[in-house]
Amino acid sequence: RFCVRNSGAIAVVEGIGDHGCEYMTGGKAIILGEVGRNFAAGMSGGIAFVYNPNNTFNSMLSAGAMVDLDPFNNAYENELKHHIQTHYDLTGSQIAKRILDDWANALNDFVLVLPTEYKKALQVQKP
Repeated sequence: RFCVRNSGAIAVVEGIGDHGCEYMTGGKAIILGEVGRNFAAGMSGGIAFVYNPNNTFNSMLSAGAMVDLDPFNNAYENELKHHIQTHYDLTGSQIAKRILDDWANALNDFVLVLPTEYKKALQVQKP
């Protein structure tokens, strides 16, 4: 379980087990590795960025998840890179280093997970 009931924290991790982002209502989860089953069950807010170079993520999504899976949105690029860079600076993570070293290509392997209703609310807020 990772970011269960997260309501505002920003968290970076290199892989998670089952029930990630369960009942998440806010914040951001950046997952640089594999995820377990039942991802995003009850997720009603917040954003998850899942690094998915092996294309295994979709099969781990909760059957009842009310989220949209979108290709990476460049509007989040600077923020995502900042959080991954900070993770690398603080931990020396080799996974983060590989992603940062091949940033242009790595972006194509991220999936943006947004709860459907939250995504609609964000679109309404745009000028």
